[in-house]
Amino acid sequence: MKTFCGRANPTTGALEWVEESEEYDYHQEIARSCYADMLHDHDRNQKYYEGIRAAVARVKARGEKVIVLDIGTGTGLLSMMAVTAGADFCYAVEVFKPMAETAQSIVEKNGFADKIKIINKHSTDVTVGADGDMPVKANILITELFDTELIGEGALPSYEHAHRNLVQARCEAVPHRATVYAQLVESELLWSWAQLQPVEVDGAWLLPPPAVGRCAGAHSVCDIQLSQVSPGSFTPLGPVCAMFSVDFSKPVSSAFQSHSSRFAAQSGGGAQVVLSWWDLDMDPSGTIMCTMAPSWTYQQPEMAPWRDHWMQSVYFLPAGSHVTEGEQLSLTVCHDDYSLWYSLQSDSQQSSHSEAPPSRPCCTCQTHLVWTRPRFGELNDRRRTESYVSALRSVLREDSVCLSVSDGSLLPVFAHMLGAKKVFGLENSRMSKGVIEQVLEANLMTEGVELLEIRAEQLTSTDLSGKQISVLMGEPYFSTSLLPWHSLFFWYCRTALAALLRPNATILPCSASLHMVAVEFQDLWRIRASCGICEGFDVTPMDEMVQHSLDFRESREAEPHPLWEYPCRALTQSTSVMTFNFTQCVPQQPISSQGSLPFIRAGRCHGVALWMEFHLTDDITVSAGLTGPITEQGDCEWSRHRKQGVYFFRSPWDSSGDGRAVVSYSFSFEPSLGDIKMDFSVTAQ
Repeated sequence: MKTFCGRANPTTGALEWVEESEEYDYHQEIARSCYADMLHDHDRNQKYYEGIRAAVARVKARGEKVIVLDIGTGTGLLSMMAVTAGADFCYAVEVFKPMAETAQSIVEKNGFADKIKIINKHSTDVTVGADGDMPVKANILITELFDTELIGEGALPSYEHAHRNLVQARCEAVPHRATVYAQLVESELLWSWAQLQPVEVDGAWLLPPPAVGRCAGAHSVCDIQLSQVSPGSFTPLGPVCAMFSVDFSKPVSSAFQSHSSRFAAQSGGGAQVVLSWWDLDMDPSGTIMCTMAPSWTYQQPEMAPWRDHWMQSVYFLPAGSHVTEGEQLSLTVCHDDYSLWYSLQSDSQQSSHSEAPPSRPCCTCQTHLVWTRPRFGELNDRRRTESYVSALRSVLREDSVCLSVSDGSLLPVFAHMLGAKKVFGLENSRMSKGVIEQVLEANLMTEGVELLEIRAEQLTSTDLSGKQISVLMGEPYFSTSLLPWHSLFFWYCRTALAALLRPNATILPCSASLHMVAVEFQDLWRIRASCGICEGFDVTPMDEMVQHSLDFRESREAEPHPLWEYPCRALTQSTSVMTFNFTQCVPQQPISSQGSLPFIRAGRCHGVALWMEFHLTDDITVSAGLTGPITEQGDCEWSRHRKQGVYFFRSPWDSSGDGRAVVSYSFSFEPSLGDIKMDFSVTAQ
């Protein structure tokens, strides 16, 4: 059966009704999942296997029959490990139906159907008894319920319920224990993701609203590949602290708790950011450990295992404060059933305040609800800001009437500060409009900029007080954009506004170009690579399930990734493959481009990276992809502010780098759909 789904097209802005199969949502979930990443995580798999063997041996040594409960079984891998280690029977719980069905196929394919029962339920719905899902309670509890924040997938409530209802009092648990670590640091880079910094425009300063500085910020965790944040980007103000541990072999509580660690500040600086990660002890003695510590904590960083399903976390303190070297500090972590948050106190504050632990932070200024953390970083990027200011300076005149089309943008404020006669700004929501109004009020500029909460196609001359636009500007940035070319929404807005523009109006940016380069990923390829045999078990049914979901649509698509977190090497030169002329309206006919790029470096090509560059003027360009030239070795430096597009090849291609093999490309932009179709092939000449 099919159904009609209403969707806003991120490129054209139109509301479209699309006929989709009732299976579309779960196919999308599977296609964009990272099951393969987890199965390719050999370190994780081996540590679980060692922990399971040890737990089975301990139960057998007590003379007991080994009954295993595996919550969140996924492919059934851990249950198969348990049976191989000598478990008598396993109950494997998986709530996601397509995954449960695949786990059943994998269990049967590997000959374990008589020892493993797949239960397609949430663990809290599992029953025990003669007529239940399990006839008796388990004496080994195996789980993989963790996310980057450890407890964000509901691990604590699941453990709490399991200990009350599904496992015996003296059960063994794999993992046995988790420990959360944290380190207080000062970092201009990371802090720029949480607070708007003052901006200099032609000698004048644009200041952030006071409410933003006082705000505790967004509560959601900032999970990143912390290994890609250079230690030179932050200054440790304290040691790595073990904040708290959870023993999974004993009853677990999901109730609110707080834990503190006291230390002397190692150096003075702005106490702004907490870096956090965790590790798992697979056995009671702690000899089998799986850690999420970033690579720069290793003596040999290259030995750190890579994983994308578990990363590291960055927390921003509610208010940045200055600490001095040697000052006694207390770092506190609080958690409820699903999330963590941090606070900092000095000894002097503790002696004068006997306050309860801080409640979970929430945004009170709306800014952190409008601007994402990468967006904060983008707005705080001084070099990028200077590019826009220089471009505006070159096109503005005393009689300029400007209209800005971007979400939550400071461009209207910059234009006013540079002397434009009148500035209008289109905002997509009341909340976004309110954030820019706060900036204007804080800088006494409310009379200089008029913000309009209206769509471009609905704007009339009356809304502009009869004025014609001489400068139409955009970053462009839109909160609905996922892929790089979704920013072409600016082009559709420019087309809708054509009748309101002066004949000689300046469009800024005047054009945009789509760029590509064929790359070898250091690790990101794992999320799309088939697994085949994993730790000696055949998991090909999972590969087939993922591939079926990837093939669910007729054409394969690029997907968004922040490539600064995922190192890659360029195996070809980068090239511009399409150009979009914003000085003209969106054409009615498709735009097509074909060509080829020779492989000039040896390596394994996993796919193509794609990004947009915006040409503000003839000589000022802002890249949302590569931010510098590719090195001789092929190393790439990517913008931290925007996600790039990645098109994974179905099979990797091994390049010798002699230029005889080429990657051929074909792009087609369909204006009526706002979509870019692409196809790639690799051939040896």
